[in-house]
Amino acid sequence: MQNTELIILGTGNATVTRCYNTCFALKRDNDFLLVDAGGGNGILSQLEKAGIPYSGIHEIFVTHAHTDHILGIIWMIRIIAQQMNQGKYTGTLKIYGHDKVVTVLNTMCELMLPKKITVHINKDILFCELQHGDTFTAIGIDFQCFDIKSTKEKQYGFRTTLPNGKSLVCLGDEPYNETNHTFVEGADWMLCEAFCLYEDRERFKPYEKHHSTALDAGKLAQQLGIKNLLLYHTEDKTLATRKEKYGAEAKENFSGNVFVPEDLEIIAL
Repeated sequence: MQNTELIILGTGNATVTRCYNTCFALKRDNDFLLVDAGGGNGILSQLEKAGIPYSGIHEIFVTHAHTDHILGIIWMIRIIAQQMNQGKYTGTLKIYGHDKVVTVLNTMCELMLPKKITVHINKDILFCELQHGDTFTAIGIDFQCFDIKSTKEKQYGFRTTLPNGKSLVCLGDEPYNETNHTFVEGADWMLCEAFCLYEDRERFKPYEKHHSTALDAGKLAQQLGIKNLLLYHTEDKTLATRKEKYGAEAKENFSGNVFVPEDLEIIAL
């Protein structure tokens, strides 16, 4: 059985310039689920560098409506609608998200995109609204979404069981809320934000921004019985040492495996 692959398209927080905003794709065979799309048309470059064709993306999951996650979706809608007009894309594109995500996307498309693009919306580009606890299917896999109980912007994460039986949880880009314990506990893989190192907390002010550190993420993963912890949504001022230092700090309290990927890194799940 071929492993599902996690393709990291971006690892950075909202204001990075040295890497791309946090977003990723899950690959199964030749199909891709895109999760968020960063803050602009840089998503097109990242997909090109990763070798991901637009024709292989038929599902997108949008965690929340912050600019660094949702603006790239407008570019995906535009480019895929263009591909449809040129006969280079077959089937439908389904974009999943909660009510705020759907409202924002509808409004931005109406205000910003030409008729030749928006004519595809509600026809072969579909906005699919999700409620907390709902399940959606993408790349032949069922995903259950959950409200992460953000204090800033309504945001959904998800849990899924991969074809090889391993579980994957995406926590979004804010700290874990105990109300989601049943969605997260015991996962084989957990994607978790780590804004900076704990030792750099005075420099980057993660707690003021309602984010966590690599140390916090390691403690959380240990408490929840996670096997593999992946850290993203970081600052970009320490890229040269990020992989080594973030990994070491998380491991201070975590006995599992820690991954601190670079943009465009591929991980077999």
